[in-house]
Amino acid sequence: SMMKLLSWNVNGLRAVLKKNFNEFLAAESPDILSLQETKCTPADIECEWPGYHVFWNSAEKKGYSGTAVFSKTKPISVMEGIGVDEHDKEGRVLTAEYAEFFLVNVYVPNSKRELERLPYRQEWDRDFLKYLQKLESKKPVVFCGDLNVAHQERDLARPKQNVRTHGFTIEERLGFQGFVDGG
Repeated sequence: SMMKLLSWNVNGLRAVLKKNFNEFLAAESPDILSLQETKCTPADIECEWPGYHVFWNSAEKKGYSGTAVFSKTKPISVMEGIGVDEHDKEGRVLTAEYAEFFLVNVYVPNSKRELERLPYRQEWDRDFLKYLQKLESKKPVVFCGDLNVAHQERDLARPKQNVRTHGFTIEERLGFQGFVDGG
């Protein structure tokens, strides 16, 4: 049977809870919902989601980054991060293992306006790809999330004006190409 997987950068779960998050969840009823940029911990929220197992990876820094996975089926296991200390303090990766596959929910670091985080972002891309390949050696991987990159010119309205803009640098686009080439 078909599974319905949804991915959404909510840019603050508390904010969308005040709008229509619960109505959206009820109407769409995904088997798995991956959220990015939750900007909170479970303790910040008074909400129950009957029918879902909910898992969190919150950043150490309050009100920043963070991921969550809502799953109708209880996963075999859930892992936070990718096993690299330098990358695992910002709540950016949540992996749920199911019988048939791994689901990886990711909120990729932004290289920032002045590109001050670009070298870090390149490291991240390499390490995250290694992580996915390690999982894939065991069973298929489905990964989703906010990748913080426009891969090709057709992915932007004005590519020429954005050549050295964060999210569209050659380095970030090559990083994304690495995931494509890696299958």
